[in-house]
Amino acid sequence: MRIGAHVDQHDPLAGARAVGAEVVQFFLGDPQGWKKPVVPEAVAELDGSGVDVYIHAPYVVNVATSNNRIRVPSRRILSEQLQAAAQIGAKALIVHGGHVLSGDDPEVGFENWRKVFERIDCPIPIYIENTAGGGNAMARRLDRIARLWEVLGQVPGIDGKLGFCLDTCHAHAAGEELIDVVDRIKAITGRIDLVHCNNSRDAFGSGADRHANLESGTIDTELIVSVVRSAGAPVVVETPPAGQAADIALLRAALT
Repeated sequence: MRIGAHVDQHDPLAGARAVGAEVVQFFLGDPQGWKKPVVPEAVAELDGSGVDVYIHAPYVVNVATSNNRIRVPSRRILSEQLQAAAQIGAKALIVHGGHVLSGDDPEVGFENWRKVFERIDCPIPIYIENTAGGGNAMARRLDRIARLWEVLGQVPGIDGKLGFCLDTCHAHAAGEELIDVVDRIKAITGRIDLVHCNNSRDAFGSGADRHANLESGTIDTELIVSVVRSAGAPVVVETPPAGQAADIALLRAALT
C-alpha cells in the first residue's frame, strides 16, 4: 500500500521527500480558477523517481450542474486537465462529484456526468470523489453515488475510465458511518481506487469540509486506519502540511 500526500505543485518531488511520500497529488494551476493547466518545470523531476502521481482537478469544476455558464467551462477544463495529467504520467485525475441547482432533479446531474464520459477523451481515468456537504450534491451520500454509478455503468467502454476516491473527512462530514463505509462503497462501485485519508475538524454530519491531522480531529484515529486498511488502495493525506510527515509515519507503522 503506497502512502503519500497532497503537495505544492511547484516542486512536488521536494514535497514528497520532505514528508516521506511514495505518492503525490497536486494541482496544475489555480485550484479556484478557470485557466488552462500549467505544468511547472520541476514536475519533470518526478520522472523515474518512483513516486506515483495523481492530479486533482480545480475545485470550481462542476460538470453536473444545469447552469451552462458553469457546466460548459467545467467540461473544457476537465478535458484540458486530463490531457495535461496524462502527459506527465499521472495515474488519474481526481474530480469532485459536483451538484445540481436548488430545485433541479438530481437526474439532471447524473445525466450530465454521463455526457462527460460519452464526449470527453479519457487518456487516464477520472476518479470521482465523495464530497462533504450540499443537499443537491451528486456524491455526498451513498444513495446518490449508487445512482451515479448506475447511470455511468450504461456508458459503453466505461471500464478503465471511471474510478472512485474515498475521502474519510468528507464521508464523516456527510453523515456516513466510517465503520462500514468501505464495504458499502465497494458494494456500489466494486472498488476504491484512492483514499484521501483525513481527519475532520468538525462533527459527524456537519457538512463541513475542514481537514485535520490524523491524531487531532473528531474521528477516532484507529477508525481512520481501519478504513484505509479495508480499502486496500493508495493513500494521499490532505492534512495540514506541518503534520503530514507524522501522518504518513503513523499510517506506515499501523499498516505494516
